[in-house]
Amino acid sequence: MVASSLKLQELIQEIREAKTQAQEREVIQKECAHIRASFRDGDPLHSHRQLAKLLYAHMLGYPAHFGQMECLKLIASPRFTDKRVGYLGAMLLLDERQDAHLLITNSIKNDLSQGIEAVQGLALCTLSAMGSAEMCRDLAPEVEKLLLQPSAYVRKKAVLTAVHMIRKVPELSDTFLPPCAQLLHERHHGVLLGTVTLITELCERSPAALKHFRKVVPQLVHTLRTLVMTGCSTEHSVSGVSDPFLQVQILRLLRILGRNHEESSETMNDLLAQVATNTDASRNAGSAVLFETVLTIMDIRSAAGLRVLAVNILGRFLLNSDRNIRYVALTSLLKLVQSDHSAVQRHRPTVVECLQEPDASLSRRALELSLALVNSSNVRTMTQELQGFLESCPPDLRADCASGILLAAERFAPTKRWHIDTILRVLTTAGTYVRDDAVANLIQLIGGAQELHAYSVRRLYSALAEDISQQPLVQVAAWCIGEYGDLLLEGTCEETEPLQVEEDMVLTLLERVLQSHMSLPATRGYALTALMKLSTRLHGDNNRICQVMSIYGSCQDVELQQRAVEYNALFRKYDHLRAAVLEKMPLVERGGPQVNEEAKESKEVAQLSEAAPVPTETQASKLLDLLDLLDGPSENAQHPPPLDPTPGDTLIHLLDLPCAPLPSAPIPNLKVYEREGLQLTLSFVRPPGTPTLLLITVTATNTSGGDVTHFICQVAVPKSFQLQLQAPSGDTVPAQGGLPMTQLLRILNPNKAPLRLKLRLTYDHFGQSVQEIFEVNNLPVETWQ
Repeated sequence: MVASSLKLQELIQEIREAKTQAQEREVIQKECAHIRASFRDGDPLHSHRQLAKLLYAHMLGYPAHFGQMECLKLIASPRFTDKRVGYLGAMLLLDERQDAHLLITNSIKNDLSQGIEAVQGLALCTLSAMGSAEMCRDLAPEVEKLLLQPSAYVRKKAVLTAVHMIRKVPELSDTFLPPCAQLLHERHHGVLLGTVTLITELCERSPAALKHFRKVVPQLVHTLRTLVMTGCSTEHSVSGVSDPFLQVQILRLLRILGRNHEESSETMNDLLAQVATNTDASRNAGSAVLFETVLTIMDIRSAAGLRVLAVNILGRFLLNSDRNIRYVALTSLLKLVQSDHSAVQRHRPTVVECLQEPDASLSRRALELSLALVNSSNVRTMTQELQGFLESCPPDLRADCASGILLAAERFAPTKRWHIDTILRVLTTAGTYVRDDAVANLIQLIGGAQELHAYSVRRLYSALAEDISQQPLVQVAAWCIGEYGDLLLEGTCEETEPLQVEEDMVLTLLERVLQSHMSLPATRGYALTALMKLSTRLHGDNNRICQVMSIYGSCQDVELQQRAVEYNALFRKYDHLRAAVLEKMPLVERGGPQVNEEAKESKEVAQLSEAAPVPTETQASKLLDLLDLLDGPSENAQHPPPLDPTPGDTLIHLLDLPCAPLPSAPIPNLKVYEREGLQLTLSFVRPPGTPTLLLITVTATNTSGGDVTHFICQVAVPKSFQLQLQAPSGDTVPAQGGLPMTQLLRILNPNKAPLRLKLRLTYDHFGQSVQEIFEVNNLPVETWQ
């Protein structure tokens, strides 16, 4: 049977000639039977050939586990031809999950001590490919000895094996520290590259090694300067760049050594400037070296001029024809926009041009960077560019683009009219893609700008007459027409084109919204309310409006039906109250009441004299949607009643009588979340007058280099508790330890049961959307006992 076995070349040819997968399997199975028989018979002369064929079958995806023990036999053989195939089989068929890999430890140890370079190379390659932690501990002394061998071939492989050992067993760092300083003087590029990689691994895993190798920074600087300025042999040159692999690895090591160390950073500043100015970026090899230089400059304590040079290099990358290089540049600039904003601003036109990239990943990165570059001085220009991009951008980018424009307009709007015009254009272009709070924000903005009521209602009426498919726009327009319909009919606004509007035209337009199949139930609710308010704004007969209300009194939608029935009751039973009920909304200064309420809450919490005010129904209902995270549906959950202090308690605080209850000992704060510089801390207060009430202040701080935007914190508690969630102080946590964001929770614990919370955080950070759900069950005992 062994005699009829195929040679390796014949097996490969026969497998390639197989026309179907079944024929290939038949060939493999037949040959595997020959190989098994050969292993069983113990043929020492042809066993390495049989194993080579088995390894080829293994690379094609066929099972070859029965050849593991044969690998061990060949490794122990004194013949080099057997060892070569045996070590190759060990690298392919053995790994840490199989106990058989430990059986070759002694064979590797013997081969490392033989002194034959080829055999030592095979053993080192195998050890670095599949050596487990146990093998690394046992063979570390032998590898250490080989690091200083005369043969550069052995030294190179020994260094790479040491890298694998450090990754597997970090505590072996002390073993390889002494030889590294001597190996840095190597002239062999392969050995030097491996040595720099080894030192990098040591510094990343050991603070002691990091301190030790900061002494060799001048030597690394000299080596890199030699590569950049004088070059090397053509053997190590890639596209005219002297050994870019070694340059990149040295730059990575310098970045680690110079991080948070003034002296080391000062030593390498001049060198980094030389690399940045003398490296050709027209080829990929040069671009790789320059990019690594930029990363090093930004990570160490470099001079301001050097950082500007790094940003300019990234700006040149944006003009490169290679899409990968442009993507890398956009991603890097996005990380630098917070720390070096003015330098990145110089490349704003190029970044805006990248918005038109056909590649979706490039245009998304360009959009994120463009939004990050918006400030008070360029908000008009940048918003105009972004609105142009919004009209033609792919659907998967429209939501991010629209939300980014609205957020930028809210932060940097020069005037209220410009702000309103910007939002209206976004709603007209991509209304279905905006965030849910865009409607409420625009309504609040228009309501607080009395001088723009006539302008806004005429703009919205014209936009609604042209298109009723954009639901957020229709909702705002319906609300505005209902509030300021009298101003629409007066036609006294000089800031818009003359527009003649009749009462019947307004009613017809709202009826068209009600009848449209594109209108959502919420949109029809806005239209119904607008019609009802117009009954007090218009001077004509209200029979047409009454008919609409009567029709929707039998609507299948419960919300619309309830509204229509109540509005009908106003017409029939309480007509004398209709004008007072439907009068215009009072002016609301944007952010004023919220700021006042937050100041009031902070004062009350500090004094511990009364509970915080009850949040709105909308906030509470949003919160109850999260209750199923702990105990399932929340249909039976109830809102806690407002806990007003009794007159007696107030009197005690006013007179400061001795009988007043003493404040309890402060409850320690608790840090519940930390990721990439964002920290979430809970602080607790239990008012003495209401022992079942717990006030929790959620404080979010950000020490990273980028703002945390669109931050939303939702909290759930078990059903035995009652929770009220106050409005947060904002949705952005500024970078670099800026003003923290706070949010107040009121938890009523009538049974004094152990408290546990489940939190859901959603936010955007460094251009990525993050969502975290976690449980907090280690609250201090003082919070509930």
